Amino acid sequence: MTLEILVVIGALSGVTTVLFGFGGGFVTVPVIVWTDAELGAEAMRTAVATSAVVVFAASAIATASTRREILASLRGRRVLLALLAVGGVVGGLAARFAPAELGRWAFVAYLGATLMDALARPGFVRPVGVVTQHRTIRAGFGFPVGAVAAFVGVGGSVLTVPLLRRAGHSMESATALANPMTLAITAPAVVPLIASVDVTSAAALLLGATPVVVVLRRSGITIPDVVHARAYVGLIGAVCIAMTLAALY
Repeated sequence: MTLEILVVIGALSGVTTVLFGFGGGFVTVPVIVWTDAELGAEAMRTAVATSAVVVFAASAIATASTRREILASLRGRRVLLALLAVGGVVGGLAARFAPAELGRWAFVAYLGATLMDALARPGFVRPVGVVTQHRTIRAGFGFPVGAVAAFVGVGGSVLTVPLLRRAGHSMESATALANPMTLAITAPAVVPLIASVDVTSAAALLLGATPVVVVLRRSGITIPDVVHARAYVGLIGAVCIAMTLAALY
């Protein structure tokens, strides 16, 4: 895959990072698996490590560009953020030493379970209760969310956005809050994975993603809440199918 194509893919991941709270990991993992296919089973380990770097940088930029009133929901949530970080370290270490094929199928299972949950249970496509920016995820979820997300290299928003939705948040609020939570996970997770990063691909992806994240955050684009939620589910489904096909063939 050429560097020009990686830059374009990075730009697309920047769009999904802003609109859905994820994109770096879901885009980067399949792309790097395909780009570094000659590495065989090790391609997944490289993809997870590269994804951690891309997600960290993109989520940091998105967090810095998020409105202060939305970020206020995380005030006083140091325990949650600390547990997300501890989970990130554990998941990053596990990804560094676990069989690469396990990471590939864990990624597919992670997306599939989230997709089924969003479709089967009420509260995602339409939020439960009154929308508020003053409720967030219980601290006890921090460690498992951080560990699983770092292990598969996606940052955690696939779990945090549905949890925030069921806490009453709009999609705009939930996806925006997913970025600082992802930052808490990926900052420590990058350390044990850094030796496996595909530096060239990471740089190309970030070259495409960074200006897109900045421009979209400043533009203040809004999407009807139900449409936003359905698009989120559709994107998860598409990536799940793509990674399943990659794992099989």
